[in-house]
Amino acid sequence: MKSLRSVPRAPKSLPLVGHLMPLMRSPLEFLNSLPAHGDLVRVQLGPFTLVVICDPELTRQALVEDRVFDKGGPIFDRVREVVGDDGLASCPYSAHRRLRRLTQPAFHPARLPDYAKAMSTCIEEVADSWHAGQTLDVCTEMMTITSKVTAATLFSGALPPGELGPVLDDVKTFFDGFYQRMFMVPPLDRLPTSGNRSHLRARARLRGAFDQIIAQHRAEGVDRDDLLSALLSAHDPEDDRRGLTDAEVSDTIVTFFLAGTETTAALLGWALDLLARHPEVERRLHAEVDSVLTGSTATHADLPRLELTERIITETLRLRPPGWIFTRTVTADTRLGGHLLPAGSSVVYSPYLIHHRPDLYDHPETFDPDRWAPDRPQPPRHSLLPFATGARKCIGDTFGMTEAVLALATITARWRLTHLPGQQVRPALGLALRPRRLHMRATPRVGAPPQRCAPAPADLA
Repeated sequence: MKSLRSVPRAPKSLPLVGHLMPLMRSPLEFLNSLPAHGDLVRVQLGPFTLVVICDPELTRQALVEDRVFDKGGPIFDRVREVVGDDGLASCPYSAHRRLRRLTQPAFHPARLPDYAKAMSTCIEEVADSWHAGQTLDVCTEMMTITSKVTAATLFSGALPPGELGPVLDDVKTFFDGFYQRMFMVPPLDRLPTSGNRSHLRARARLRGAFDQIIAQHRAEGVDRDDLLSALLSAHDPEDDRRGLTDAEVSDTIVTFFLAGTETTAALLGWALDLLARHPEVERRLHAEVDSVLTGSTATHADLPRLELTERIITETLRLRPPGWIFTRTVTADTRLGGHLLPAGSSVVYSPYLIHHRPDLYDHPETFDPDRWAPDRPQPPRHSLLPFATGARKCIGDTFGMTEAVLALATITARWRLTHLPGQQVRPALGLALRPRRLHMRATPRVGAPPQRCAPAPADLA
């Protein structure tokens, strides 16, 4: 195999473990330190070498050239353990174009108003269940919102409320242990540890629950005007006799549920955390939702006028991107940034790293939604990558943005959420970057709908 030695190596590599310690202890700080050493930087994980892409244009090149930089590497190897090999996000280049053609109709813009209606209903239901003075576990509440939305739009509520809780527990198990599991080398990932056993049980239950729903939809043969119905009725325009196989539908549904639940919940959690730390932005957001919304629930018709709300979501995606690190596998000898990468190399790209480069963003650690205002100079192209780019750009980017804007507007129209005294919110690292132990006090806003009179649950403070 050709050498990777022309790529500069990150400093402070330790014998045997390489850079494992900083990647486990402070990965965000470690990633942000790498651009000082080159546009491409070698990182060691024990015997394995990863090439981290630190330049936005080279990142774009790798994402656009997806035949050469195919899905693979430590992250996607672990993702495939749960979502399989045949889903839209996990399939190789050779299968992707056909699968994208077949799934794209499920995200046609004409479907978005109906999806948004279901989103508004689910968001309103959860926001109305809170109580004045209640201390919320924010990430849990956001997961409740996003899981209800995903279940309603994915398979029209075919997942009964009593089954939603166990499914969410399994999703949490998968995401909580993902980052540590990513660095496990065989045979450690197969040892009968409690973490590995929990992972395997959660994976089996998730697949079983979704496969049962898919079988029920197929047997009924009724178009419920949901994502699953769109997938089951899809036909390849290049071969009308071929639709999606059961494996492709199953893997894609699991992928959509995991991604649609965890990433949007993390995004909303960070947005609420940042608003509480920036009262002037919060004040302006309250003024916007009070003037735009006819009630206290945001709808699809309100989206064009929720301009600041959308900028807050965009800035949160920049500052705290839920999808913060990804891997690819090089399928053929290629050059990137003047360096020869042999086939089989693993490369890493990180939206978090790109979004925090001071040469791309003024004061990159500052939460500034107005940097996205139309009258402000915009950052360079390809410097914002929350949904990737190229042919494998996230198919649900508009869906996710719509849900996040509707949720943030509806929540802040009803409630003001504040931090508990002395609380320090830090990132919890997993497949998604989310706030750890974010607990906030809910106070009804003046003019918000009357809150229910049931006793508030036990305080988490």
